[in-house]
Amino acid sequence: MTPAQRQRRDAVPEPPTPQADEDKPGNPERMYVVAGPDGERAELDLVTLIVARATDPPPSASPEQAVLLRLCAAPLSVAELSAYLHLPFSAMGVLLTELLTAELVQARAPIVRKARSDRSLLEAVMNGLQRL
Repeated sequence: MTPAQRQRRDAVPEPPTPQADEDKPGNPERMYVVAGPDGERAELDLVTLIVARATDPPPSASPEQAVLLRLCAAPLSVAELSAYLHLPFSAMGVLLTELLTAELVQARAPIVRKARSDRSLLEAVMNGLQRL
């Protein structure tokens, strides 16, 4: 039995090089603007809570903005929104800044616990669970 032999592929012709007199294509249109018209971004943390002011997104909203408005019917943190949309924090900052300037969402400070739980109560709960 003879071993299989490789066959040569036909040589792929190289694409023609553009001539100097042809029109050069311009820069492609950017999908996102990194900052607003004044170049400022909203000060957001990962724990900042975002709440939608309107339930229905406007027709001019991008798909990501529409999803954000639907998700923010209940308060969600920027970290949660970033995880749900699979977008990095920097992209979330841009999207949320646009929504904040259009007054479609509201940013709230995170809820901070004022007091710690009573240690004796926690020990009683732990002892009760251990008896089960």
